[in-house]
Amino acid sequence: MLDIGFSELLMIAAVGLVVLGPKRLPVVTRTVGTLLGRAQRYVADVKSDIQRQMEVEELRKVQQSVSDLGSSLEKGVADITSQADALAGEVTSGIDDFSSVYDKKTGLYIGAPDRSWTQEQADLRVRDRVRSRLRRRYLTKRPRDA
Repeated sequence: MLDIGFSELLMIAAVGLVVLGPKRLPVVTRTVGTLLGRAQRYVADVKSDIQRQMEVEELRKVQQSVSDLGSSLEKGVADITSQADALAGEVTSGIDDFSSVYDKKTGLYIGAPDRSWTQEQADLRVRDRVRSRLRRRYLTKRPRDA
């Protein structure tokens, strides 16, 4: 702030004593001290008010950005929900269109066109051949390589 040493303060006190006199000097110094204290408190209050206003503005900006982000997320979720509903509708309509259903007991599709006896016998022969090959392949012991 001010670079005032002890000798300068002693000089100012001597000049004040000569100019103001010994009766008024203490009153004037008290008044000047209280005025300087008030000025410092006022400056500190103004600084803190400005700091609070800056923080409030920053918080408003953050709040605005968060609300923008929230609205964009809501919009994205709504889009995804509508797409999922549309996809579910397509799957449901596709399942309703598929009239033949697989029956695990008989191994046939219910609602499928009837097959002739020769076609069924050919399928059974192919099934038996595949089963026997799989049995031969996996049930026979093979020597291990040493």
